[in-house]
Amino acid sequence: MLKVLSYQMADSIDVKALRSVLKEGIYLYDSDELFYKTAEQSFIYVFKYGVVCFLNCEPKEMEAFLQKVAPFCRNLFTQFLTEEFEVEINAKENKFGYNKIEIVQADIQTLRIIMLNVSQSVALDYYSVLTDKLLEESNAQNQVLEKKGKLDISGRKLKQFIARTLILKNRISENLYVFDSPPETWENEQLGKLDQGLKETFDLQERYRDIREGLEIIKENLELFKDLLQYRNSTFLEWIIIILIFVEVLNLLWEKLFK
Repeated sequence: MLKVLSYQMADSIDVKALRSVLKEGIYLYDSDELFYKTAEQSFIYVFKYGVVCFLNCEPKEMEAFLQKVAPFCRNLFTQFLTEEFEVEINAKENKFGYNKIEIVQADIQTLRIIMLNVSQSVALDYYSVLTDKLLEESNAQNQVLEKKGKLDISGRKLKQFIARTLILKNRISENLYVFDSPPETWENEQLGKLDQGLKETFDLQERYRDIREGLEIIKENLELFKDLLQYRNSTFLEWIIIILIFVEVLNLLWEKLFK
C-alpha cells in the first residue's frame, strides 16, 4: 500500500528558482512543475500553484522537503490544506474507491497521474475556500442593501473588494491547465481512462464548475455595487454643483442689494 499526501502550502511556488537549488532527483520538469524520484517507488511533485505532493515518503523526509521549499513560496500558509489518498498495487484491475485506488501496474506514469489528480483536488479546495469568502462578503453587502436600500461600504473598500475578486479570477485563469488532462493521457488509452476515473472520483470538473459559477455571481454583484457607487458619487457631485450655484446666486444678490 502506497500513500499519497498533497499539501497546499502557499499561493504559489517559484518552480524555476527551486529547480536551480534542488537539482538532485529531478525526473521531469517544465516551467510549471517539478517531479522528483527519491527512491524506487517514492516521488515528490511540486506545482507552481502552491502544491507539493508526496508518494510513499517518510514523515521526516516530507517535513525536510517542505522546509526547503518554503523560501520559494509566495504567501506561505501557517496551516496547510491537505489531501490524502491510498494506492494499492498489483491489483487484478484498476478500481476506484472513495479515498483509495487499486492499480494493476505501478509504473512511474501511472503514479504521476495519481499524484497530479490528488494535487488538483487540494488546489480546488483552496480556491473553493477563497471563493466562499468572497461570496460571504458579497452576500453581506446584498443584505445591507436589502435592509437599508443603500450600500454600507466606502468607495475605497469596494475597490479593494473588486481587486481581491479579480486577483482570484486571474489566479484561477492562469492555472486553467491544472484541471486539464496531461498530454500523456491523450496518447495512452490506459492513462486516459485512469485520469478520467480519478477526475470522477475527486469530482474535479464539478467542483471547478462550482467555483466558476461562484465567481460569476460575485462578478454580477460587483457590477451592481459599482453602478450604485457611481450613482452615489454622481448624486454627491450634483449636490455640490447645486450648492455652488446657490452660493453664487446669494453672492450676486448680496452685491446688488448692498451696492
